[in-house]
Amino acid sequence: QVQLVESGGGSVQAGGSLRLSCAASGNTARTYYMGWFRQPPGKAREGVAAIYTGGGNTYYADSVKGRFTITQDNATNTLYLQMNSLKPEDSAMYYCAAELRASGVLRPYDYGYWGQGTQVAVSS
Repeated sequence: QVQLVESGGGSVQAGGSLRLSCAASGNTARTYYMGWFRQPPGKAREGVAAIYTGGGNTYYADSVKGRFTITQDNATNTLYLQMNSLKPEDSAMYYCAAELRASGVLRPYDYGYWGQGTQVAVSS
């Protein structure tokens, strides 16, 4: 069991930056796939970025490559998503998720542990 709590969302103008954090607790001694997902109003949830905590391999959706960076701090069991050059289309509820095994690392339904989400709004 893993508990996840996101923070760091907010409102920003296009071109700005935000850093999201996801604090993990519970059985964090095991290695997981951890990811950031987002869901705009009225749309399906989509994968943004993921990382394998055992080796540090990272994965990104094409729409955020070069703008977003996923990192982990193993000492504090915290996952981060640095978001730069934000666009209005990045506006969504952002969720942190974790799973022991994820064949599709950016597929939401491969993940069983979810946080409550943090809202990101980007204005033009």
